[in-house]
Amino acid sequence: MTNNFNFQLISQDKNARLGKLTTAHGIVDTPIFMPVGTAATVKAMHLKDVEEAGAQIILANTYHLMLRPGEKNIKEMGGVRKFMGWNKPLLTDSGGFQIMSLGKLRKVENEGVTFKSHLDGTKYFLSPKISTDIQNALDATISMQLDECIPFPASYEESERAMKLSLEWALKSRDAFEERKGYGQFGIVQGSTYSDLRELSSKKLVEIGFDGYAIGGLAVGEGQELMFKTLDFTTKNMPLDKPRYLMGVGKPDDLIGAVKRGVDMFDCVLPTRSGRTGQAFTSRGTVNIKNARHILDKRPLDNNCDCHTCKNFSRAYLHHLFKAQEILGLMLLSWHNIHFYITLMKNIRNSIKLREFNKFEKIFLEKYYSGDIK
Repeated sequence: MTNNFNFQLISQDKNARLGKLTTAHGIVDTPIFMPVGTAATVKAMHLKDVEEAGAQIILANTYHLMLRPGEKNIKEMGGVRKFMGWNKPLLTDSGGFQIMSLGKLRKVENEGVTFKSHLDGTKYFLSPKISTDIQNALDATISMQLDECIPFPASYEESERAMKLSLEWALKSRDAFEERKGYGQFGIVQGSTYSDLRELSSKKLVEIGFDGYAIGGLAVGEGQELMFKTLDFTTKNMPLDKPRYLMGVGKPDDLIGAVKRGVDMFDCVLPTRSGRTGQAFTSRGTVNIKNARHILDKRPLDNNCDCHTCKNFSRAYLHHLFKAQEILGLMLLSWHNIHFYITLMKNIRNSIKLREFNKFEKIFLEKYYSGDIK
């Protein structure tokens, strides 16, 4: 197996793509979902269970790791993968999303962004070069350019300004990237929901030349219908022979709709965040395990699921764990949700391989929208 960074488009079913991404740390089958390990841990889960669920790549957060424990400490420990005990590929975001979410704690300028730590108020400066240098130090398999992600709604003028700034930062991020065999860096397409801005962003990023291309600035309040419409005109301007990554998305029906529009990679905190609050994703939609109707419910979360949680525990027991505020409840629901997401992507890949994606989509969504029927 070569460890060059390479994406192979194996087949297509209309716009849905089946691919294989080869990296220094292993192969990733696409379409793929990446569990989020913000602070070098997938919340409420052992990494061996994340791997056993079928995860091939996970995501860590540059902003949070920069603040604690610091990239120098992680580099001293051999990089973030070695630090956390993960032997497969790992992607780090650049801190761009935090630039948006920090709100009044940050100031964006042409050179970069100045912000105050949400932990202790310490002032930091993050530029495209600094963000890329940190990701190099973390030894991320895939690094992301620094970009400015703006919320929805945004005016055309504001969207154009942020997109052009992100392009300037893309060039600086690319220059700072440390080329290593089997490692890659992705550019990020911005432009809010404006087709001409998205087209220009894609064109200019391709001219710079990245190993993959992400779609940023979605799932920020625009709703599913507008997100899908934006994907329709965004993916058609992206290279066929490079992986496409939709950042921060989403719910199961979001993933299916995005795959249908040509997206290859996804990440989202939803499976573990929902698991920690008592919400489970199932083949019949979501289940709130804290509801009183589950107090004597002998069923598993999902009769069609073969995860450890569903094979061993009843809804009644899971309900009890949450009522008793036992940590095991958070762990078991997070485990199930990660397994559900990764299995969904595996089934999507198989349906594309068989040229039956539309059939799979129809059957899955009909059942998913039918509700949790007892």
